[in-house]
Amino acid sequence: MSSAASAFDPPRWLRSPHLQSVLASSPLRGLRARARLRQAPATHRAMVLDAGDGVRLQGVASVPAGSAPQALALLLHGWEGSAESSYMRLTAARLLHAGFAVFRLDFRDHGGSHHLNEGLFHSNRLDEVVGAAAAIARHWPGLPMVAAGFSLGGNFALRLALRALDAGLPLARVAAVCPLLDPARTMDAMETGPAFYMRYFEHKWRRSLARKRALFPHAHSFGDDVLRLRMRALTAWMVKHNTGFPHLDAYFDGYSIAHDRLRALQVPADVLMAQDDPVIPADEFQRIAGYPNIALELAAHGGHCGFIEGASLDGYAERWVAERLATALRR
Repeated sequence: MSSAASAFDPPRWLRSPHLQSVLASSPLRGLRARARLRQAPATHRAMVLDAGDGVRLQGVASVPAGSAPQALALLLHGWEGSAESSYMRLTAARLLHAGFAVFRLDFRDHGGSHHLNEGLFHSNRLDEVVGAAAAIARHWPGLPMVAAGFSLGGNFALRLALRALDAGLPLARVAAVCPLLDPARTMDAMETGPAFYMRYFEHKWRRSLARKRALFPHAHSFGDDVLRLRMRALTAWMVKHNTGFPHLDAYFDGYSIAHDRLRALQVPADVLMAQDDPVIPADEFQRIAGYPNIALELAAHGGHCGFIEGASLDGYAERWVAERLATALRR
């Protein structure tokens, strides 16, 4: 469809991709996000959805106060994030002001939902996200639906768009911020990049797996030696014991959207990516800009899902998502 340079231009002191990435999940930004969502005139309700095949997923439904919503937005967080992540709350607040009903979905084993399902989360569990999206659409029948995701959530959002027509979802458009395209290349980038990114995700995943083991010891009897494995080895262990994939490469290929897979998109998609993303290689993105239903915006700076605009810690990405989705529906 198109490719365009981004209008995002942070002050010089904010141009480090690592500062951008770290600030995006900082406690100070968390406080800002909670305040912004409280200020949005809306009601919020925690819900547990039947996602099909006995799977239950939780999330938060938010409806603008004082008027009927004009559209429905599904928001998908990144790996080891949650419905309460700063970017999820900030995006929800902007969408509520624009008249959307918003559902912030927690993936399996995220946001304290470990008790809802016995099986472990993995990135090929697209069917249950499609099932949750269908349940959300049924909750607001007749409303046009959009979806947005960040990082791994962006990957899920784009795969949801690939499945939307076959699943009967009323999905009109998706937006993805720093979406993971090629899992194998992302693993390589994390292993060769600054060690603190790998340590951060390893710590959060180990803690999640330990919680799952405590809740379902009969199903997950792995020892602490497994939890001490490094990321690639731990992922390979998880693939062997908890998925139907024969090996790690097959698992990565299962949720990859690289190598022309997005050419088949029938739902229009907006993609925001930073050239200096330290987690996801950016060189693949120029290829997808030529696909019929993708509009790519490429920023020189922004880090991984950062796009922090200044000392206020407001984010360009959250505003970008709300504006792109609202504009698309108006058209």
